[in-house]
Amino acid sequence: MKALPFKIPKPEQDALVYQVDYGTSFYDKLHQHKEIQISLIVEGEGTLVVGDSVNDYAKNDVLIIGSNIPHVFKSDYSASNSFHMISLFFTRNSFGSSFFDLEELKEVQAFFKRAKHGFKIASKLKQISAFFFQLEESTKLKRFLILLQIIKITSKANYNSLSSFIYDKTYSDNEGQRMRNVFEYTMNNFKQEISLKTISNVANMTKNAFCKYFKKRTNKTYIQFLNELRVEHSCRLLQSNNDLSIIQIAECVGFNNMSNFNRQFKALKSYNPSEFKKMLN
Repeated sequence: MKALPFKIPKPEQDALVYQVDYGTSFYDKLHQHKEIQISLIVEGEGTLVVGDSVNDYAKNDVLIIGSNIPHVFKSDYSASNSFHMISLFFTRNSFGSSFFDLEELKEVQAFFKRAKHGFKIASKLKQISAFFFQLEESTKLKRFLILLQIIKITSKANYNSLSSFIYDKTYSDNEGQRMRNVFEYTMNNFKQEISLKTISNVANMTKNAFCKYFKKRTNKTYIQFLNELRVEHSCRLLQSNNDLSIIQIAECVGFNNMSNFNRQFKALKSYNPSEFKKMLN
């Protein structure tokens, strides 16, 4: 498989791609594709990086990832050993360059506006899920009609954006491989200390050049990204593991300084870890 970008494998005449991922993990390499992706997480949970932002994903989530947005699913094996995702892939021009500009489809324009930064659905999940589960036994025509129904519902549903900044250029293969190496190393090693020197070596760049390179493409420093990844993982531990103390959780996700953990957590979640844990009870 090519590094970045890569094409969704599909028959040449298919305008809409139906795909089922089922196994012990999802594809965990940073990648982008021209197709808009609409996915239902049937089983599994973990971390989802979209553009500049670190998110989580879990069972029953409905996710929309826009065209050419770099993203990566990192499966959490400690939380689940079964991963199942149903997806539809298409472009705005898949059914004709002016199809979605028709007056009859004016009410779905919000979908495409939201998709530019990716979004997670926060309402009407049962209704959307029911459509996804119809896809397997459906004809190609029925899948197309189901897609329109899903787009219509997600255009009106409550949602949360998945990213705040999208680098406006498609990554070249070499650039994509470099960013992929950085993300993969970080997501595999965030529980340990990662110095700027270490990650710069992973990118095969000097420290100063890497810092500028990463900031330009994500609109944040590498340390900010690393802290977001650690905080997001700490939230899952706070939600799922009552046996670990907050100090232990901080250490588990790579924070060796408790005051820094509290500060970074509150900056991202608006609550400190203790307050967040109380809200879960």
